[in-house]
Amino acid sequence: MAALRALVFDVDGTLAETERDGHRVAFNRAFAALGLPWRWDDAGYGALLRVAGGYERLLAFLATQADAPADAGERAALARVIHQRKNAEFAALVAQGGIAPRPGVRRLVDACAGQGILLAVATTTGRANLDALFPHLFGADWPQRFAALVCAEDAPDKKPDPQVYAIALQRLGIAPGEAIAIEDSPAGLAAARAAGLACLITRSVYFAGADFSGAAAVLDDLDAAPVWPCASPRVDLQALRTLHAARA
Repeated sequence: MAALRALVFDVDGTLAETERDGHRVAFNRAFAALGLPWRWDDAGYGALLRVAGGYERLLAFLATQADAPADAGERAALARVIHQRKNAEFAALVAQGGIAPRPGVRRLVDACAGQGILLAVATTTGRANLDALFPHLFGADWPQRFAALVCAEDAPDKKPDPQVYAIALQRLGIAPGEAIAIEDSPAGLAAARAAGLACLITRSVYFAGADFSGAAAVLDDLDAAPVWPCASPRVDLQALRTLHAARA
């Protein structure tokens, strides 16, 4: 039986509640700054999350708006302008200290460094968002903490396609059975499973009531008590090794 060698994290909604409190707010600030008429409320943005990737989400939204450009090329150009401004607004929000890690995230990341477990990121968000967010979540030395970072620029086929996880495993140099993915969404779960990884779900705000059939386990967050038999009172590396062994 292969030992657990790595944890592969999604970012938005998994490491922090960045969708509701970060990206949605940043998109609205970008719309306002560019003089555009649209605003996304909590419920509307939650529905838009069916489309993975911020740029792709914008394209899907613009295609439904009568006051957006009728030409597909013009819509794509507008989406690029909005998305670029949104990323700048997101970085400003993070710098203001408005986004914190979800419960247990920093504790588990710190524990991996002390016990030789590799860390990776497999996300549909852009690298600029990681560069803005991760110093605030994990400190200035965050690049040394992660053995592989796979972002939107690296994996154009968005979740639920497994491309982002396949690339992460390749960069880590490990087999799917040697890692656990940590996700918050059905699309992320589908991507991880299609790549051959067991997947632990920590429900985020927008996917609290989603169907997570096929997940190794489903919890509210990493500080919750494990729902599988183990001695740990919360999700730590020993609990994850127990879960991994049970899924092998």
